[in-house]
Amino acid sequence: MRAARARTRPKGWGGVAAMAVGCALALLLLCLLPAVRPGQDGASGTGGAGPVTHGSQARAEAECADPEQQTLAPDDADGPTIEEIRNRPAERRKLIVGVDQNSYRWGYRDPNSGGTAELEGFDIDLVHRIAEDILGDPDAVLFKAIPTDQRIPAIQDGRVDMVVRTMTINCSRLQDVAFSAPYFRTGQQLLAPKSSTITGYDATLAGKKICTAAGSTALSKLTEDQAAGDLAASADLSVTVPNQLDCLVRLQLGQVDAVVTDGALAASQAAQDPTVALKGDAFTTEYYGVAMKKNADDLVRRVNKILVDFRKDPEGWQKSYERWLSATLGGTEADMAKSEPPTPRYLRRS
Repeated sequence: MRAARARTRPKGWGGVAAMAVGCALALLLLCLLPAVRPGQDGASGTGGAGPVTHGSQARAEAECADPEQQTLAPDDADGPTIEEIRNRPAERRKLIVGVDQNSYRWGYRDPNSGGTAELEGFDIDLVHRIAEDILGDPDAVLFKAIPTDQRIPAIQDGRVDMVVRTMTINCSRLQDVAFSAPYFRTGQQLLAPKSSTITGYDATLAGKKICTAAGSTALSKLTEDQAAGDLAASADLSVTVPNQLDCLVRLQLGQVDAVVTDGALAASQAAQDPTVALKGDAFTTEYYGVAMKKNADDLVRRVNKILVDFRKDPEGWQKSYERWLSATLGGTEADMAKSEPPTPRYLRRS
């Protein structure tokens, strides 16, 4: 963010210590949280039954092209959604945003940040920029931590105005929510112990137990690939968890052999635990977007305008990447270019 909002920056193993608290809490809950299996309630992005969602997604993907471009053109005009946010009572005049508080360097609490352990990270920087533009105050935000499989329901139920939580834009989700233009490029990748015989998204996954987050694009991709014969039938996809960090805990406990998640998140998890590593290259290309209600056209257009400015501003996207992600994704111009989203085309007309 801008110089006026400079915060204490995690150094060295401070980031690992920061996440140790989250891992410990997740560990305490493991015995109380049964694995959510594909087909159980909560295994889809909208809380519906897993197989139905996967089938619906397959049909949606066949009918949808360039999902990351299916958004509205930027506009800074006010509209009914923005006015409703601004007209909230003084003490509640805040932007309500669904985020993660356990994704290292994306949205997490650092106990070394000066005692307040405020939420920090790349996604959090973007949220503050949106709040500053809409409400004139970067701190006019009410953060709500939501699990992966509750991102879409939280938007549809009106619990949040938007979700900024490493959320991939895809055709299936476009049936339920509206997305901004993409603000980050990533892809699915494997995380496994350094000593593992797994080499990547290949035949070495045969007979291995793989953890994914419920409602994630990783789970959808693996399920579809297995049904198509592109992933070994003996690969066990039964372990899904509410939050991605829970997969890392299960990997550390030896309960699973590998984790599949976005490469950007996998790199952050590898930075938290020096005994695990990324295995192979990313095997998909995906884009993160800000998710909002389908009829919130004025808010979608406004966020897209903010993203244009965020990319242009030297204190915006690039500065945030350098601060939070260069340590895990690489700090060279070539590394940064791999994560930059494509030039928006704004294909959605209404």
